[in-house]
Amino acid sequence: MRRATCISWAILAVLVCFAHTARAQNSSGTLDITARITPTAARPEPVRQFTFYILTKSYANIAKEVEEGDVVPPRDEFIDGLKVSKELKTWLKAHDTLDLTIPELDKMLTPDDIIHTPEFLVAYQHSNSGGVTNGIPKPKYKEADKTDHPEKYEKDKQAYYTALKKFIQTNPSTVSGVELELDGVNPQRKWALITSNQKRRVQKMAPEIAQTKYLAAKVETDLEGHAFLRELAPGNYWISSLNLDANAGDARVRWDVPVTIQAGQAFRIELTNLNAADTLAASAP
Repeated sequence: MRRATCISWAILAVLVCFAHTARAQNSSGTLDITARITPTAARPEPVRQFTFYILTKSYANIAKEVEEGDVVPPRDEFIDGLKVSKELKTWLKAHDTLDLTIPELDKMLTPDDIIHTPEFLVAYQHSNSGGVTNGIPKPKYKEADKTDHPEKYEKDKQAYYTALKKFIQTNPSTVSGVELELDGVNPQRKWALITSNQKRRVQKMAPEIAQTKYLAAKVETDLEGHAFLRELAPGNYWISSLNLDANAGDARVRWDVPVTIQAGQAFRIELTNLNAADTLAASAP
């Protein structure tokens, strides 16, 4: 009798365990992934032994969130902090460039810009010095007169500016090459360093935050580019390669693909070039 009772309890325990397992399976879903990349003018190749991260938030949005929390200074604030003349700061704020070494700079400069912006005036004078430009006016005012004879200094300076403006208007080609003299005061180098450092921080932080705050699961593909994930709670997810490229031949792609998992159902998805993110746009995070 006692033996029969023990057997009955054992059977009951197995049934309860089976019931719990069945209930768990019915309340969760499965994710079936196949990943293939198609190089140019070639056949699709499986993405082998590649880790995919199942996130509860789009990786693009995670990277954007990190970037918004690590902002570069506003453009005007950056310009205000430059060690250049106030006239050059005003010019930079009024023009959509920070690079003073671009070949198109001569098309952006007016005679007044050159005359009244110290950096531009010095650059123009240097690029046309040494007898390379015939007929260019030469300044007659002397710095010593600025204190000793201020009226004469101002009169001679204005006369020079008037003559130089007329010369530039008559000879616009003399502005060409002025950008070669502006490398020493070019703010683009400093701005590029600020933005590249910010980009580097985002590249480091975004994957870490994705895995510590938004990771639901991760899975690795086999040699056929296939991965299977069981018992995934119902909900909305993103299949992500984070900031890592999968590649085949000349193709380099990343994925950040939304999926919806439903209880008791299998979700099958094929990851290809068609649903991959633009690698150039994705390269920042």
